[in-house]
Amino acid sequence: MLRTFLTCLLLSGLLAAGPVAAGEAGPQQHVPASQARDLAQIRASKVLRVLVNQSRNSSGEVKGEPVGIEYYRLRALEHALNARVADGQEITLQIIPRAKEQLLAALQRGEGDLAAPGELLDPGVVRGIDASAPVLDQVPLQLVGRKGERGYNRAEQLSGRTIALTTASAAGPAIEAINQQLALRKRAPIKVEWVDPTLAVEDVLEMVQAGIYPLTVVERPIAQRWARVMPRLRVDSKLQLATPQAMRWYLRKDAPMLRTAVDRFLATYRAPDNQDAAFERIYRRQYRVHNPLARQDRQRLASLRPVLQKHGSDQQFDWLNLAALAFKESTLDPKARGTGGAHGLMQITPSAAQRVGVSNTATVDGNVQASARYLALIRRKFFASPQLNERERMAFILAAYNLGPERVQAMRAEARRRGLNGNQWFFQTERIAMEQVGMGPVNFVNSVNKYYLAFNRERASLERVAKR
Repeated sequence: MLRTFLTCLLLSGLLAAGPVAAGEAGPQQHVPASQARDLAQIRASKVLRVLVNQSRNSSGEVKGEPVGIEYYRLRALEHALNARVADGQEITLQIIPRAKEQLLAALQRGEGDLAAPGELLDPGVVRGIDASAPVLDQVPLQLVGRKGERGYNRAEQLSGRTIALTTASAAGPAIEAINQQLALRKRAPIKVEWVDPTLAVEDVLEMVQAGIYPLTVVERPIAQRWARVMPRLRVDSKLQLATPQAMRWYLRKDAPMLRTAVDRFLATYRAPDNQDAAFERIYRRQYRVHNPLARQDRQRLASLRPVLQKHGSDQQFDWLNLAALAFKESTLDPKARGTGGAHGLMQITPSAAQRVGVSNTATVDGNVQASARYLALIRRKFFASPQLNERERMAFILAAYNLGPERVQAMRAEARRRGLNGNQWFFQTERIAMEQVGMGPVNFVNSVNKYYLAFNRERASLERVAKR
């Protein structure tokens, strides 16, 4: 059963490769190297601990349906390991999500028996561990842009261009090698923008589709998979950025029998034809982030900036957080009408406004004031703990704005019960929301986060407007 398969989720935090760091996540288990866990010990314990990339592409589950690509391979491995054992002696997979850059260190510490990244790893970081036979062989890195914009078929055409990459992307070393060749020709290097650690590979692809980021580079299977649900993506398949490599799983060197069993399984495994059916059905209508800095939207934001800054300052919120929420809720339209009485720029309801002492939300000033006060109320009553960093705090506030604070608090409690970090929303508590409610609240928080990051990239120019 799928629930048996997903018996436990232990999720550690992100290590930031940018200006904002997410907190350390979840309890870490350290197993001394002397306590080897080869196949015999794993069978005795009846648990195979698998470290997976926390990206939704690799290990997401929505309302009981797996949408992560590695779930299918790992479930088939579980079946293969249990094919010839007596009843009551079956191995159960324990899925342990980690940030991609943490996987191998966690494996070496003994926190898992097998690591399944679902992406290419930089060969330079694979030291002191064993690699499996190929999960997928000859996997190229692909440049991904937006349809309707310039395509590329030679690496030198990327001179001076900016490419957005997630932390630990295998494209980093490939672009560095290209830049060395460009330098020999006295050409401008490719610029790499390492994105905020709250973004997974699929988030960056969505922002490329929206035109927020110009380009990114991902593995071809990932590009092709997400292009099926993000139809405005363009994959430049003729451009070769690096020699294709094999995607592999990774094991500790003291587990040779497990490696033999894994390699035997991978030699014969073939993915089912319909394995992405649930993925496509669930995600097809989810990825609708737009560029909030198109000319008309930028003009709207400039006119609304004074009121957003005023009430943001009054309630100690970055005004760009309020701007991002406003763009998500109304695309900066003060006349927008929603459901349940929600209306205006911030889509605040009369009942929520009354709770914070605002009676007139028909004006832009009253609407923003009520929303900022209500967000501050949620923060004060539920998310004031110093254990939350400010990015995670804002994510929880937004989730509570969407779902209700009591429900989000219950999700945090469930996250802790399951071994996740209840003080982090991104990739951790959001997993409980995905399982219990679906993608709605997760996409709400993620969309506001993406709009905030888009605005924040242009903060200097947006705030210069005020000085003219």
